[in-house]
Amino acid sequence: MSIKLTILGFNSAVPTANSYPTSQLLNIEERYFLIDCGEGTQVQLRRSKAKFNRINHIFISHLHGDHVFGLIGLISTLQLLGRDTPLNIYGPLGIKEFILNQLKFTESVCSFELAFHELTGKKSVLVYEDNLIEVYTIPLNHRVYTNGYLFREKPKARRLNMDAIAEFNEIEICDYQNIKNGKDVVLESGQVIENSYLTFDPHKSLSYAFCSDTKYKPDIVPIIQNVDLLYHESTFLHELKDLALYTGHSTAKEAGMIAKQANVGQLILGHFSNRYHDYDILLKEAQAEFPNTILPKILGTIKIKS
Repeated sequence: MSIKLTILGFNSAVPTANSYPTSQLLNIEERYFLIDCGEGTQVQLRRSKAKFNRINHIFISHLHGDHVFGLIGLISTLQLLGRDTPLNIYGPLGIKEFILNQLKFTESVCSFELAFHELTGKKSVLVYEDNLIEVYTIPLNHRVYTNGYLFREKPKARRLNMDAIAEFNEIEICDYQNIKNGKDVVLESGQVIENSYLTFDPHKSLSYAFCSDTKYKPDIVPIIQNVDLLYHESTFLHELKDLALYTGHSTAKEAGMIAKQANVGQLILGHFSNRYHDYDILLKEAQAEFPNTILPKILGTIKIKS
């Protein structure tokens, strides 16, 4: 059981020769979620050997170009590849008009449904769920309306203790699901076999929090408390905290502070200002607050295992 995060791009507004704006591909139990879609995202998806048509849900944090300018290109490519299944797009109010106008003025027609889920709320809400996963917004504080996203596995079924089960001939395969769901077994004699004897604890439910462009915002801590992996922007060093505040961004120190307060498992930094050529100075500043901090690598993969 694992969550696999692939970093497609992590730098701030201006692409460079060796880096791309924000975009990530998250794989949870073979469900593929694209998070932000900066310029060059589809090229990076190609390089990562991702299967485009496995992506059914795209989560956009906000409508600044370095987080969304790659979306229309990706939609166009999916059209050319013959996609015929719906594509769900989650993002701020206005994202539907933003995309449909580009399709309109380029005289393009989609062969598949674009299902827009426009967000306006300022509180954390559930925006997607299936039988295994829930996705919540993380309200952030940037220059425009912005959300991060929390991806959390639902509680998992208990694991069967086959050696214990084999002691009771009355227990059949058809009973296994009820046992996984936590139910005791009552034998014909009336004897109750407690579930704790027949099972092991379930695998840990894993979680990932993506916190895009934002000022230092400690009130998100309860939302992301104890997540296994946190991505938090760290545009500047703390010596430029006034500039960070003015532009609606965080410092590396502040990212580390958030990770420490939320007791997360690991912190990934990102969205670095192009003034920095050596990201290690940002890493060291964050690690002073939260030692288990890492830098992203283009097309690098981080795995969380239960």
